[in-house]
Amino acid sequence: MKQPERSHEFYMQRCIDLAQKGLGNTYPNPMVGSVVVHQGEIIGEGWHKKAGEPHAEVNAIASVKDKSLLANSTIYVSLEPCNHFGKTPPCSQLIVKHNIPKVIVGCVDPFDQVSGKGLATLRSAGIDVISGVLEKECIALNKRFFCFHQKKRPYIVLKWAQSQDGFLAPNKADRTKQAPVFLSTKEEQILVHQWRTEEQSIAVGAQTVVDDNPQLTARWVNGKQPIRLVLDPNGRLDQQYSVFDVTTKTHHLTLNTVQAERTHYLPSVLDYLYQNDIQSVLVEGGRKTLDHFIQAELWDEARIFATDKKLGDGIVAPQLPQLQSLKKGLTTILRQKLL
Repeated sequence: MKQPERSHEFYMQRCIDLAQKGLGNTYPNPMVGSVVVHQGEIIGEGWHKKAGEPHAEVNAIASVKDKSLLANSTIYVSLEPCNHFGKTPPCSQLIVKHNIPKVIVGCVDPFDQVSGKGLATLRSAGIDVISGVLEKECIALNKRFFCFHQKKRPYIVLKWAQSQDGFLAPNKADRTKQAPVFLSTKEEQILVHQWRTEEQSIAVGAQTVVDDNPQLTARWVNGKQPIRLVLDPNGRLDQQYSVFDVTTKTHHLTLNTVQAERTHYLPSVLDYLYQNDIQSVLVEGGRKTLDHFIQAELWDEARIFATDKKLGDGIVAPQLPQLQSLKKGLTTILRQKLL
């Protein structure tokens, strides 16, 4: 029985919901979702699960039980179908092969080898193509991928927790290993570990390594471990610290590693990460490291936990021009709109 007509936006939102299931697992590829619709009914759907594995369109088409229906169906996809041979064949050719007459696309792929070419292939085959459905939402879904290909650098997320009176931590003289001060709750700390699985890498400065000897892993949740980045321009750290163990990959970013002068260190780090296909970075402090990114205007998103605890004195929290006031809990700030 023919189902009631639904809007393009309805099916595209389903594509977005499916695509989000791949968060943290598709690097360096984008997250993509796809549905196949016949007479108002979704008869197939899929998403890209992992780099090197089939793309969303492949999974959606493969899930259709009666392939004869494809010739009278519409396929929705959150990102322009690829048009080149990478680790998998081009999805645009697959759509043509199955004689699917209509394709609805969320947004155009910013990757040079794809951008506009997939849509051109479909149109040249006589397929009816509509692009730009829920475009802002589809770009936001892949903000890391778009930033990487458009700005030629990773998407940068700053993260910190601060006291009610604006401090990151007590002064060093007031801190002890026996009585550490945690400004975030246990639930918030678990959330941060979840974030670590969603970003491709996690960064701290050399002083944080010396002071805290962090593991920088996502050990409290299930998911992919982030690549660890240690920002150590002077190369003062040795291999005794936990970040240099063999449990997961670590980049020790000295001036020599990124081939930079001191004054150009941070841009050179980002260029190094771009050359190594690292699309996103979660920067976890401390104050000097966060300030370097803020002052250079090399950040895209800030996630700040505010607590009702007061420290009275200590290391002052970073300041953002976009931040007027903080309420207790999590505040997320986007530096710039994506569209």
